[in-house]
Amino acid sequence: MAVGNPYAQRVETRVDRMTVTLKDFYADWCGPCKTQDPILEELEEDWEGQFEVEKVNVDEQQDVANEYQVRSLPTLVIENDDGIVERFVGVTQRDDLEDALESAGA
Repeated sequence: MAVGNPYAQRVETRVDRMTVTLKDFYADWCGPCKTQDPILEELEEDWEGQFEVEKVNVDEQQDVANEYQVRSLPTLVIENDDGIVERFVGVTQRDDLEDALESAGA
């Protein structure tokens, strides 16, 4: 015997999450970029797939670096489906990145 309203429409609810991307603009010769790497690796590991990391080598992808107006390294850009949420220039601490990721919807 069925319980509930047999005439009620079944509505499936699905929570769509924002796609959050952290773009890491770097160069192999950049010392501060090497300092930033372990912070990003640890963050990516701890947040397990809640955001994507896209590494952009400015020497190989100058067009992308120009599009984002990258002038100094490292530059980190956090964006979601709505666009750029936060931009960091220079080595950025984990807490600042986490705050930006949360505000982006990760």
